[in-house]
Amino acid sequence: MKKLILALSVISVTFSACVKVEIDDSTVNNGGTGPTGCTGTKEQIITCSKVITGVIDENVSLPKGKYTLKGYVFVNNRAVLTIAAGSTIVSDSIQKGALIVERNSRLFAEGTAADPIIFTSGKSAGTRAPGDWGGIVLLGNAPTNRSTTPIIEGGINSEYGGSVVADNSGTLTYVRIEFAGIAADPNSEINGLTCGGVGSGTKLENIQVSYGNDDAYEFFGGTVNPKYLIAFATADDDFDFDFGYSGRIQFGISLRDPLFVDGGDAGNGIECDNDGTGTVASPRTRPQLSNFTFCGPNGAVGTLGNHNFNTRWRRSTHFVLRNSILLGYAKGGFQFESDSTAQAYIDGRSSFRHNLVHAVTEPYKVSSTTLINAATVRSTAEAADSCKTMSNAADAMLENPFNLNAPNFMPKAGSPATATNAASFYKLPNFTVTAYIGAVGTTNWLQGWTSFTPKANVY
Repeated sequence: MKKLILALSVISVTFSACVKVEIDDSTVNNGGTGPTGCTGTKEQIITCSKVITGVIDENVSLPKGKYTLKGYVFVNNRAVLTIAAGSTIVSDSIQKGALIVERNSRLFAEGTAADPIIFTSGKSAGTRAPGDWGGIVLLGNAPTNRSTTPIIEGGINSEYGGSVVADNSGTLTYVRIEFAGIAADPNSEINGLTCGGVGSGTKLENIQVSYGNDDAYEFFGGTVNPKYLIAFATADDDFDFDFGYSGRIQFGISLRDPLFVDGGDAGNGIECDNDGTGTVASPRTRPQLSNFTFCGPNGAVGTLGNHNFNTRWRRSTHFVLRNSILLGYAKGGFQFESDSTAQAYIDGRSSFRHNLVHAVTEPYKVSSTTLINAATVRSTAEAADSCKTMSNAADAMLENPFNLNAPNFMPKAGSPATATNAASFYKLPNFTVTAYIGAVGTTNWLQGWTSFTPKANVY
């Protein structure tokens, strides 16, 4: 969050068409007429017209097909929207779409590795661009650290949060979200996947967000526990946590495009705050993260100046990051800032253990605090916390992690990420136990459903 505009000298994105569009009440179960003259229930109208628009306030189950998302679409009134595997949902290029699932409603988008569900731009190949549409917003009843019921950003004006830890907003599996991220207002954007107060009853697994004009994933509070998340070529932050998020995420990948980054803010692998002003409101933001592989620009020719830190723990946040690989970020690797954040690391409420650490400059960086310095952090990481610092990204010995066309994050034989060479593995409660560091071991779970295309071949 807290961004301004897309930083690309080759593109200009227009956001003025970001409007909420509603279908007439006559479409509610009474033979109403929808787009292109289709009649019947909402489900019948959408299936016939192939247009998803307005408010969905009754259960709708869409068969496999291609649909156009037109304007801000709200799923509410405890409705369930189900999208079949293999479907493609493209945004209208004028009335830019966004899919908002409000509290007590659910979205079931259950693709497969062979038949993923794709949310993408409605423009033709070669003209598609970040910010062509909004993204997916899930709003639940799980806790936040706000004293009053918060409103989700992005010009949506919908509430989220509550007291239901295990709240269920549905299921997203084998889903790709491409070219999302419109800015409704300055500092108020829609991300690829936004989760506001989403509970642990929600299933988010095998999701790829590509060329988003804001964050790939942002979690405002909540307790959801995703797995297998990919952020590819994000403008701003790949994983952003705020307002008391306390879930677990295992198996995450960040791959940055050196020639694409936000022009108004700095792009990080992780940005994490307790809140925007650094209060100690409870529950504290404390993501527990394991088995991530972060791949920054790694000093590539033409790298834009706003590529920033691998991790940016700030504003009184707590954190856990373990069994992970940090490579190639421009201005810092393991980074944190503020006295409150530093104190939580010093006293063990936050931890950074069993990681492989590299950055183009400053693999360890501490800002805005005098409680601890980078040299002490490095010595602690390399000793008690079993981290290994690498002078070159190649020392991680991954197959081909920086290739924007066909990345391969698997460790080579002899890699320090493998079981025979890693110092140890920290087995976090309720996480899958692995015999490797990083997101990928001997099985490449990205095969079959992901898509990697660098900027030069996209728009």
